[in-house]
Amino acid sequence: MIQASIIIPAYNAANRIPACLNSLLAQKTVREYEIIVVDDGSTDNTAEIVKQYDRVRLLTQSNAGPASARNYGVNEAVGEVVLFIDDDCIAAPDWSECMLAPFDDPELVGAKGAYLTNQKELIARFVQIEYEEKYDVLAKHQYIDFIDTYSAAFRRREFLNAGGYDTRFSTASTEDQEFSFRMANRGHKMIFIPDAKVWHTHVNTISGYIRKKYKIGYWKVLTLIKNPNKISGDSHTPTSLKIQIAALFLFIGAFLFSIPFFMIIDVRIFAMLLLIGITAFLFTTLPLTLRCFFRDPHLFPAAPLFITLRAIGLTTGLAKGIFDRFILKRNS
Repeated sequence: MIQASIIIPAYNAANRIPACLNSLLAQKTVREYEIIVVDDGSTDNTAEIVKQYDRVRLLTQSNAGPASARNYGVNEAVGEVVLFIDDDCIAAPDWSECMLAPFDDPELVGAKGAYLTNQKELIARFVQIEYEEKYDVLAKHQYIDFIDTYSAAFRRREFLNAGGYDTRFSTASTEDQEFSFRMANRGHKMIFIPDAKVWHTHVNTISGYIRKKYKIGYWKVLTLIKNPNKISGDSHTPTSLKIQIAALFLFIGAFLFSIPFFMIIDVRIFAMLLLIGITAFLFTTLPLTLRCFFRDPHLFPAAPLFITLRAIGLTTGLAKGIFDRFILKRNS
């Protein structure tokens, strides 16, 4: 009996998918599992490459985004538990066993693993430490509400009962966050499994990092509209990051509000408030900056800059998302 179905949404993944599939075929487990690749309308030879693997099922669809592709894979799966991994990830040999073992508990509905990387670029190393900070937050909770699809597992029946991923998320963004929030709000038990690891190639340029954070911020608006109780926090986001985003929103709002009154505002008062705001913001960067110092000393000098760029990317994405979904929609 097949106990699990591993589902990989793939889009133009010809250069990435072989390493992912080879790692999945080499899993050290006695559990029966199937591997499903959903080709999401690729324009390269992803499908032809996948067809070379006899043990892999290939499904194809017109390009509709990873949320749709994962839902398609789950609908066609036969395993009691569905595991998700991304096409640019390489699973550790014991990944599937680590992910599946806790499901011997019939009350468990979802689980999340962790990232590893061996990249040398500064920004990629920072991204890894950023994830590790969030893993420490997750580890403090018995049950979590935040499961990323790069290393995820759900009971298939409960996944389908919850309606799957929201296909309004047309690109890889926060569709996994929204779904796991929804599952948590339904009262399902989900856990973090730090030993269930996959290797990943993180974004390695500053511009790419900012764009990624902007996209996350933009789509986070829809996530929070659907799950407003998570505005106050979740089991994944560090408190310092929430303060940084709130501080930037307040700073931008205060600056825009002060423009009409600039001529009558004492410049010294404005400069003092600005200095206080910057100092408070920098203070919130200390936890992650110190983590970088102890974990990767060569990264330490650049950490405050990367943290600031992260906050700017997320905040501008949130602002644009709010504008599009509330201001433009109201005026249209």
